[in-house]
Amino acid sequence: MVVSAIRPWRPSPACRTGWRTSSRHGSTTLKITKGDSVTNNAAPVGFTDTKQHYAILDGLRGVAALMVVAFHLFEAHAASRFEQIINHGYLAVDFFFVLSGFVIGYAYDDRWRTMSTMEFFKRRLIRLHPMIVVAMLIGAALFYVQASAAFPNIQATPPWLMLTVMVIGMTLIPVGAALDIRGWSEMHPLNGPSWSLFYEYVANILYALFVRKFSKTVLACFVLVTGCVLVHYCLTGPNGDVIGGWSLEPVQMRIGLTRLLYPFFAGLLLSRIVTVGRIRHAFLLSSVIIIAALAWPRMGGPADLWKNGLYDALCIVLVFPLVVYIGASGSVNTRMGARICGFLGAISYPIYIIHYPFVYTYIAWVNQRKIPLADALPMTIATFLACVTTAYLCLTFYDIPVRRWLSKRYVH
Repeated sequence: MVVSAIRPWRPSPACRTGWRTSSRHGSTTLKITKGDSVTNNAAPVGFTDTKQHYAILDGLRGVAALMVVAFHLFEAHAASRFEQIINHGYLAVDFFFVLSGFVIGYAYDDRWRTMSTMEFFKRRLIRLHPMIVVAMLIGAALFYVQASAAFPNIQATPPWLMLTVMVIGMTLIPVGAALDIRGWSEMHPLNGPSWSLFYEYVANILYALFVRKFSKTVLACFVLVTGCVLVHYCLTGPNGDVIGGWSLEPVQMRIGLTRLLYPFFAGLLLSRIVTVGRIRHAFLLSSVIIIAALAWPRMGGPADLWKNGLYDALCIVLVFPLVVYIGASGSVNTRMGARICGFLGAISYPIYIIHYPFVYTYIAWVNQRKIPLADALPMTIATFLACVTTAYLCLTFYDIPVRRWLSKRYVH
């Protein structure tokens, strides 16, 4: 990932994109569940509901998640933020925040008369937290394999300290410089992308305690203010992009909150004010737009950073809400299309949250061998497939059963 201005260049977890999981999953003909269900052919986890299921939004999450994995793998070969292969892959985090806000509003806005705040928190924890735990276990298992010049603190880290960071990471409580066992100033050194889950939890807390009570007008004013803050940072920031948020350093915290507040609550506002239409070939159209937006060449250079900042702002403020609208306005009318969207949606969160320990290992391998991408391509593909396979296995044999058990025990 591209790094912040406060540290020398190296691949970093900037786009360890936030995880925004839909609470609606399955095929388009299913009556999906209240709360948080399972995106695959298994029986939903939760209780029945008759709301429309946005299968295309599930598929889009998967498309963006796969782009994130490719972005991070290619980033290991980038010399700087100006020489990426998937140049704007870091923007996937902002897309996920928009999508998450839309889905949360759609799933929960009309349920607060019968659902307590604690019930909401339980549902979100059951949906998100099991994979956070297993991702930390994977990160711990691979940690010492990653020892290299790219990660200067690993060799000096005793196992007891690594295990301490693992246990803290399982709670999603961020750690500071005293527990920086990797040397990248991450709030979650064993699994960098957990930074965005931390902000996802912040957004859910803000929504449940305060923002859900906002009228459309008040919410629109809040979104306008946070949008202005976002655009200002994009145009005046020191790096010409929104990369950052993975550290407890004040500069990084500011970036993280800036990236969270507008996209998430713009998605929430979108769910409240927009009546979806009927758009043909919506999955294809929205997938092409999101892939193009993430892969678009970087705008400008060191002398005119504002150009790329403007591109980032336009994507977050306009393009990503448009993509969500298109996805919500379409339908999947074929069995094959339903299976593709179902599979992509099913693996989207697992692959996002477990992929970076594999990327750390890949970065260490590239760093030690000084191997160019052309020569490393077989290993790149193998690592990509390992991420997908591990995500699917975790989903099937761990995430679905655990969430089903937790839902039966704690959700009523």
